[in-house]
Amino acid sequence: MNAIISLCHFCELHGPKVLFCTQPFHPEEKEVGDNEGETDISGHRRVISPSAALEPQTPQTPTCGANSLPSYKNDLCEGCTSVHLGFVSHDDDAGVSYMSSQRPQHRDVFAMIRQSCIRSLSCEVCPDQEGPIFFGDDQQGNTISYTFFIKDNQARGFQRLYSIIVVMMDKIYLLNSWPFLVPNIEVVVKHLKSKAKAVFEKEQVKFPQRPSASVNPRTFIQQRGGNKPVRSLSELTDDKNVFKILHMSFVWILKACGNRLSEALLEGAPTEDSIIDMERQEVTEEDFVMLYSKKLTVEEEVEEAVDAVRYATLNQPTQTEPVDDGSPAFKDIRHILSLLGPSLFHVLAHHVVVGNQIIIRADGRTLMRTFLEALTCLLPRGCFKAVAYSDVYVESYKCNFLGLDPRISIPPHVNKDEKYLLVDVHRKPDFAFDGSTDPFAGYDFKFSSSVTFQPNSVPTVLTKMEFAIRNTNLCEEVLDQALVCYKEEWMNKVKVLFKFTKAGGGRSDEDMRSLMKIVGAVDVDRPLLTYWMKGLSDQYKKHILTTSKQAQVS
Repeated sequence: MNAIISLCHFCELHGPKVLFCTQPFHPEEKEVGDNEGETDISGHRRVISPSAALEPQTPQTPTCGANSLPSYKNDLCEGCTSVHLGFVSHDDDAGVSYMSSQRPQHRDVFAMIRQSCIRSLSCEVCPDQEGPIFFGDDQQGNTISYTFFIKDNQARGFQRLYSIIVVMMDKIYLLNSWPFLVPNIEVVVKHLKSKAKAVFEKEQVKFPQRPSASVNPRTFIQQRGGNKPVRSLSELTDDKNVFKILHMSFVWILKACGNRLSEALLEGAPTEDSIIDMERQEVTEEDFVMLYSKKLTVEEEVEEAVDAVRYATLNQPTQTEPVDDGSPAFKDIRHILSLLGPSLFHVLAHHVVVGNQIIIRADGRTLMRTFLEALTCLLPRGCFKAVAYSDVYVESYKCNFLGLDPRISIPPHVNKDEKYLLVDVHRKPDFAFDGSTDPFAGYDFKFSSSVTFQPNSVPTVLTKMEFAIRNTNLCEEVLDQALVCYKEEWMNKVKVLFKFTKAGGGRSDEDMRSLMKIVGAVDVDRPLLTYWMKGLSDQYKKHILTTSKQAQVS
């Protein structure tokens, strides 16, 4: 916990004073003087206590360096002094050291603690005089202060005012720690008060005085018999090890509070792609059960087995990296754009996002595989079903991305009934190598399709994706996140459409147009929205359908 916990008291001679403080130090923090402008609440790691160089009878603070403290030679008394050397505890597991001393060594940190000390013992008053209170700001730090009284037979009113303060810059963290800090500080306070009360009662018996009601300011000093005007906490509690106990208590509070609350990066709800990935995970410990898998009939099992042997799919996990056959490889979606040009790339991307089958024929398997892999960023994970290489045509309902042997022709029924885009990649026969370093030098891309798109039929999300891909100011990482955001935005629209059509009963065209307007879609987006329903996870589909049936029954 990056905070400082301190014991303060109100001296009859000098006013509010910091008596004892404990703070953590981390290995990576710098020495004093390495950065004079640094005002971290933890200061530095290796530090000498301000009272380490003090003489026992003349407490003072040495002044050395810009961040050292001013002299307190004439501003301290026995009641304002706690320890001369201090205490250090090391947490080897966490790599943190805790040091307790009279006051923080760093000038700016001490100023912050001093300000909190003054406020806790003067203007920041707890309603019950004793108890916790919160105050602070972003400049001077935030403070939880617990004020309390210690019995003293020689003090005005027979008690002295103390406070334990926890100072931290992080307001939210400190307030969230209130339920932990206040009860544990209260335990320390009760321990000090009980020991001081026992000493007070002994002194009352040993040195009887008049009832407090008859004591007035004129006779008070006389009744004390010329005793010391202030006494240290060790004397008030009759415990020479009281500051050792405080050190251990404060160290435990800081460490335990830090372990209680830890910062975590919140990533929000999982995306549909991440849910799809979880659904495709295999459970290999018990009977090799596939999570969220569907039960297959005997015929389906045979067909799946044949397909598994025949096709090397991108969707199936592989234990080894794909073998490189030496053919050129596509790096990413921008590489495809640079090779095809804006016009052909637009046609390709349009076919991809609306679910038409993409067939690539080329001599190199690496070329076909990397081409299909680069297109995955345009679709939700659940919509991508690929066969990286096949020596026979595979129907579109089995895969929407197909790498086909260049000697294989497209069946007649596909030309007639199916929507597809065929990409033939071959090297120009008359190409003369000119020493270019481009591996695709001399390659030609030819498109043929059974579908012709109208210029005004471009889906809205595709326009946004193409703009981001063409924007060279976006690095690869930013582009990837932008495409993820676009896909997730439109998958949310798909969820609404799925619930509206599949689980909502019969809907009219007018209802559909109203819904499209509400979700921010237009008519040209319908093919994309309909196809992207395949990208919804089985969990979501089952949840919506089950909820709908339960609502209809009730």
